[in-house]
Amino acid sequence: MIVEVGHYALVLALALAIVQSIVPIWGVKSGDERLAAVAGPAAWGQFLFVSIAFAALTWAHVTSDFSVANVFENSHSQKPMIYKISGVWGNHEGSMLLWVAILAFFGAMVAWFGRNLPRGLYATVLGVQAWVALAFYLFVLLTSNPFARILRAPMEGRDLNPILQDPGLAIHPPLLYLGYVGFSIAFSFAVAALIEGRIDAAWARWVRPWTLAAWVFLTLGIAMGSYWAYYELGWGGWWFWDPVENASLMPWLAGTALLHSAIVMEKRDALKVWTILLAILTFSLSLLGTFLVRSGVLTSVHAFATDPARGVFILGILVLFVGGSLTIFAARAGTLTKGGLFAPISREGALVFNNLFLTAATAAVFVGTLWPLLLEATTGAKISVGAPFFEMTFGPLMVPLLLAVPLGPFLAWKRGDLAAVAQRLAVVFAVAIVGTLITWWATRGGPVLAPLGIGLGLWLSLGALAELAFRVKLFAEPAVALRRASGLPRSAWGTTLGHLGLGLMIFGIVAESAWKIEHVLVMKPGDTVQIARFDVTFTEQRDIMGPNFDAVVGRFVVKQGGHEVAVLEPAKRTYRTRKMPTTETAIATFDGFSQLYLAMGEPQGGGMAMRIYWKPLVLLIWIGCLVMSIGGTISLTDRRLRIGAPTPTRRASGAMPAAAE
Repeated sequence: MIVEVGHYALVLALALAIVQSIVPIWGVKSGDERLAAVAGPAAWGQFLFVSIAFAALTWAHVTSDFSVANVFENSHSQKPMIYKISGVWGNHEGSMLLWVAILAFFGAMVAWFGRNLPRGLYATVLGVQAWVALAFYLFVLLTSNPFARILRAPMEGRDLNPILQDPGLAIHPPLLYLGYVGFSIAFSFAVAALIEGRIDAAWARWVRPWTLAAWVFLTLGIAMGSYWAYYELGWGGWWFWDPVENASLMPWLAGTALLHSAIVMEKRDALKVWTILLAILTFSLSLLGTFLVRSGVLTSVHAFATDPARGVFILGILVLFVGGSLTIFAARAGTLTKGGLFAPISREGALVFNNLFLTAATAAVFVGTLWPLLLEATTGAKISVGAPFFEMTFGPLMVPLLLAVPLGPFLAWKRGDLAAVAQRLAVVFAVAIVGTLITWWATRGGPVLAPLGIGLGLWLSLGALAELAFRVKLFAEPAVALRRASGLPRSAWGTTLGHLGLGLMIFGIVAESAWKIEHVLVMKPGDTVQIARFDVTFTEQRDIMGPNFDAVVGRFVVKQGGHEVAVLEPAKRTYRTRKMPTTETAIATFDGFSQLYLAMGEPQGGGMAMRIYWKPLVLLIWIGCLVMSIGGTISLTDRRLRIGAPTPTRRASGAMPAAAE
C-alpha cells in the first residue's frame, strides 16, 4: 500500500508541475495577480508529494519489499542498513527519483526565499522551473518507474552493486545532484529574465546565491567522488579523465565562470549577454552529464547501464531545453542594453580574463569527451582520448588563469593600477620564486615542471592571504587589523578561502603527480618491501565472513627506522549474491597530508599481487576542495546575498504587486 501511495504522490506532483508550468506565466502575461500567485503553493505542493514518493521508495528498500522490482534488483535482506538506504539512489530509477526530489526542493526554496522578487519574475522563474520538472516527471513515470511491482515477489533480492556498498557512495550522488540540479535555478532565472525582458544588476544579485549554492554542492560532490574512486577502486589514482568524471567537471567550470561573470554584472551592470548565456550553458552541461550517464553510450564505473529508449528520451529533453532556451536567447539578445564600461586593466577585466580561460578549458574537456562518441556514431571508428590529450589542452589553459587569480582582487573596479598591484604582491612573488628554487634544489633529478607547480601553489595561497592582509591593513595599522577583519563582508572571507583552497589543491596535485612512488609486486607472508622511508612487512593472511560477503584479508606491519608506526589490512572481498570481487584498500596517513596506500589483488604464484604507493601531500587535493567549499558557504551567509534586494512596496490597487508577499 505504501508503494502505491508513493506512486500516486509522484503522479500528483506531475499534475502540479503542469499547473505550475502554465498558470503563473499566464497570470503574469494577463496581469491576473491570483493566477500568478499559484506559483508558490504549487512549488511547495510538488515538494510535498515528491517527498512522499521518495519516502515510500526508501521504506520499500529498508523493509526489503522484494515485490518492488527496484528493490529486488538492487537490494538484499542481509545488506547493512546504511546500504539499504543508499541503495535507494544507487540505481537508475531511484537516482532519477532523487533528481526530481532535489528539483522540487530547489523550487520550494525559490518559492520561500524569492518572495522579495518582483511578482512577475517570481512567477515566471517558478513556471520555467516547472517546465524542467515536468519533463523529468514524465521521464521517470514513462521510462523509469521506481514503483513497478513484480507479480510474484521473490524471497530474496539480487543485492546492490558491490562497488556502491561504501559510505562514500551514500554521500557522493546526493551532493552531485544538488550541484547539477541547483544550476537549474540559474537557468530558470535566465530564461525568465529573457521572457520578462528584465536583465539588470538586481537580477545578477538574485541569481548569485543560487549559483553559489549549486557550485558548493558540486565541488563537494566531485571531491567526494574523486576520493571514493581513490580508496575504493584500488587503482591508486584520484582522477582518470573518465567521460563521466568530465561530465561533472564541465558544469563546474562553467558554473565557476558564471559566478565571476555575475559579479561583474552586479557591480558594473556589464556582461549581460554573456552572463545569461553562461547560465543557460551551465545547466545545459548538467543535462549533458545526465545524458552521458544514462543513455548507455558510455562504459564507466560511474555510468548506469540503461536501455537506449531512456537515452533517446533524455536526449529529447536536452534538445528541448538547450535548443529552446538558446532560441529565446537569440531572439532577445539584441534587445539587451549595454552596461557600464571598464578598462582592460581593472577588476572587471580580470574577471573577463577568468571567464575566457574557464570557458576555453570547458570547451577542451567538451571536445575530448564527446569527440570519440561522435566519431563512432558517424564513422564507426573507435578512438580513445585519455589523459595525454587533456594534459596538453586543459593544463596550458589553466596555468595563465591560475597566475592571474591573485591579481584580480587587488585591482580596482573600472580602472586599476597594475604597477601598484605588482608592488603589493612583490613579496608573494619573491617567496614563490624562492620556493620554486628550493624545491628544484631538493628534488634534482625529478620532474622538471614540478618545482614550478609548487611555486604556483605558493603564489595562489599566499596571494589570497596577502589580499586579506591588505584589506585589514595588517602591516600598516596592526593595532586595528582585528577590528577591520571582523567588519569585512563575509563574501570577502569566502573569496580568500576559495583562492586559498585552490592553492592547496595545486600543492596536492603537483606533489602526488610528481613524487609518488609505486611498487607492483607479488608478496607472501614474511616478505618485506621498502618504499620511501618505510619497511612494509606482510605478516599474515586470513579469511573472514562479512554480513553479505567473504573476504581475504592481509596484515601488513609498517615500520620506520625499526619502529612500528602502522598496521594496515587491505582485503579482497567477494559478495555472495553477485559473486563480484571488490578491492578494499588500506591507507595510513603520515606527516598530516601524505599517505601510504596498499591494495590487494588476486592470488599469484602462492602469494598475493599487491600495489603499494607512497603519495606525498595527496590529502591536500581534497582538503583544498573542502576549503573552497567552506569559502563558498561563508559567502552564502553574506547578508547582501541572502537578502538579494529589498522588498518593494505595493503598487496602486488593481496593479500586479511588485513583489510576492
